[in-house]
Amino acid sequence: MLSRCVDSISFKTAVDASKVDWSFTYTRPLPSSLPQSSDIKPGSPPWNGSHSRRHHPVPKDWWAEDICDLDVDLYWRVMVSIKAKGAPPDQVGEALRLYALRWLPGVSKEQTTHDSARKLNGALAGDFVETSTKHRALLESLVSLLPPEKGSCSCSFLLKLLKSATILNASQASKMELAHRIGLQLEEASVHDLMIPSLSYANDSLYDVDLVQLILEHYLMQETSPPTSPVRSRRVPFEHRRTRSAEQLDVVDSRRSTAATHGSKLRVAKLIDGYLAEIARDPNLPLVKFVQIAESIPDFARPIHDGLYRAIDMYLKVTLKPLFQVCNFVFSCSHRILSPTLLLWSCHFHDDFNLWNSSSCIRGGACMIKDGR
Repeated sequence: MLSRCVDSISFKTAVDASKVDWSFTYTRPLPSSLPQSSDIKPGSPPWNGSHSRRHHPVPKDWWAEDICDLDVDLYWRVMVSIKAKGAPPDQVGEALRLYALRWLPGVSKEQTTHDSARKLNGALAGDFVETSTKHRALLESLVSLLPPEKGSCSCSFLLKLLKSATILNASQASKMELAHRIGLQLEEASVHDLMIPSLSYANDSLYDVDLVQLILEHYLMQETSPPTSPVRSRRVPFEHRRTRSAEQLDVVDSRRSTAATHGSKLRVAKLIDGYLAEIARDPNLPLVKFVQIAESIPDFARPIHDGLYRAIDMYLKVTLKPLFQVCNFVFSCSHRILSPTLLLWSCHFHDDFNLWNSSSCIRGGACMIKDGR
């Protein structure tokens, strides 16, 4: 009986949208591809399909909100059946996003990283083990349902899932799968999306820099890997030679692909420089991790280094501030009897710090950071 219900639901979702004549719930803004109507407000559920068809076409993902009421196990079976019937990847991705917004704490786009963590912790406070296990299983089920096609889910949504996976301590396989998918479309991310909280007891860093480094590696690997091409069949005796116009089209397509790849790297470089400027505010950020992420970006992707210099300047101010305060304390106590070694060290460091902050030595500081000194 349950299998028949699942098949019935998936069969209905495969019906052409123009033939939908039953009621359904649709509280989202209408897609821009559909004509808008002032007579019907799509934000007023339930949307009566037979009535709305007289004003504008029914959205193709009309079914996505109604199946959100299902339990996660039944939802998983329904989505597997829907995917097997050939549902478009973007519709599947939208359905998964709506289900996550409904049942997974901390995925709402209005919340900041710390708000998401606070909401998750509040949701888990009642019965930590049972509730965290439930949400972890839900998240891992959603990850297993993600369509393989690039762009079926937004990069922002995937990063929200990764943040939740970190907070819920989801399986390593789920985290790696999300990191790989995010790497495929990293150019769509924002700095705010990359601020993944670190809950590791191994370090005191505020953000999970290792996870972002892994995402960046996945991005660089797929950008540097050669494009796959079909295996060429054995040459037949009377094969016609390709026309010059066809060869010119191939050249144009190749140049467009190269330009798109170059533009993608420029956007990712700007994104990473902005991310470095944010994590540089963390006083517990190790220098080696800062350098590794900064050096991961190819040189040609940084025609202008202003973003990197800004990040280095922020890192130095946060890292060297305690030492600078010690120097000021030493100078304020210079009338007392101090160790000559301490006084000489303070003078030397004070002069170096002033030189470091001067505009003429910013590039020199960048080189020192890059060399790991």
